[in-house]
Amino acid sequence: MDLSRLEKIQQFISKKKGIVEDKQKDNAFRSAQNKALKKQLVDHEKALQIVKEVGRRTQEQLQIHISDITSLALEAVMPEDPYRLVMEFVERRDQTECDLRFERNGVLMKPTDASGVGAIDTASFALRIAAWNMQSPKSRNVIILDEPFKFLDKSKHDRASAMIKELSTKLGIQFIIVTHEEKLTQAADKVFKVTNNKGISKVTEQ
Repeated sequence: MDLSRLEKIQQFISKKKGIVEDKQKDNAFRSAQNKALKKQLVDHEKALQIVKEVGRRTQEQLQIHISDITSLALEAVMPEDPYRLVMEFVERRDQTECDLRFERNGVLMKPTDASGVGAIDTASFALRIAAWNMQSPKSRNVIILDEPFKFLDKSKHDRASAMIKELSTKLGIQFIIVTHEEKLTQAADKVFKVTNNKGISKVTEQ
């Protein structure tokens, strides 16, 4: 075998050896990369579990805060056979949504299916208060409402008035309420009557 042929064989072997070494390095890199990705996956799964746990606890706090306040308001205004507000957290389109239900005597129903819309008025009022109370930091403690109980039975207006007064005292909220119902003003600190005479409004303190 001549020297030229031997050199070609050596070059061929050296080239193949280089290819093998490159493959080995590439495999080692991919192996290290796979280990890093697996660790990241484990870390992400742990983080996801933490997020889910935080979400679950947040939902529990929302349930306690919003549901309890609203249920107490419903009971204060309609004590004979009160509704209880139930919050149902459901997954839709990869997002968590909250359905509000009324519960009475173990039966769940949509608020719109409740007997009379006065319960919806009361729940809506209480939900506004709960939402304000959860703000951090809170906005100014003045809430203005226009006929908040317009669908509530007149026989329950005195209870609604007492509930507003209690919430005002306990939470330090000033309510400014526009209403035509005198009973709703029974517990008010101040009442102003607005009359209109030939297009001119006149305000008098009662």
